[in-house]
Amino acid sequence: MVVDAKATQALLAHAAQAHPHECCGLLLGEGETITHVQPTANIHPEPETYFEIDPAALIAAHKAERAGGPQVIGYYHSHPSGDPVPSSTDRAQAAHDGKVWAIVAGGPENPQVRFFRDGEERFEPLSYERLPR
Repeated sequence: MVVDAKATQALLAHAAQAHPHECCGLLLGEGETITHVQPTANIHPEPETYFEIDPAALIAAHKAERAGGPQVIGYYHSHPSGDPVPSSTDRAQAAHDGKVWAIVAGGPENPQVRFFRDGEERFEPLSYERLPR
């Protein structure tokens, strides 16, 4: 998988801005390349420990994709006080649709981002190359 450096920077910035709440959004691009991210509102009533992507933003992104816009490659969210790995809640709520998940953790002081594929049975860690910009 390939990730544009500006997309990674945007992920880290969104997580820092939302801290101590979880941030969330969409990973957009083409094929196995994430070219940019689209931050969305976290509409979960407990944003300190959970996330829920605004359904209107998700529907709009899929409509844009069908109209020739960037592909919805996956989703991202943060774990403000946890590790950059899928939590038990993440695993329970996942669609197991093969989409990519990015998880940002470590807080604003020491941010980390990891990528996973939401497979049929579990999350698979993904290696990635960062495109310089």
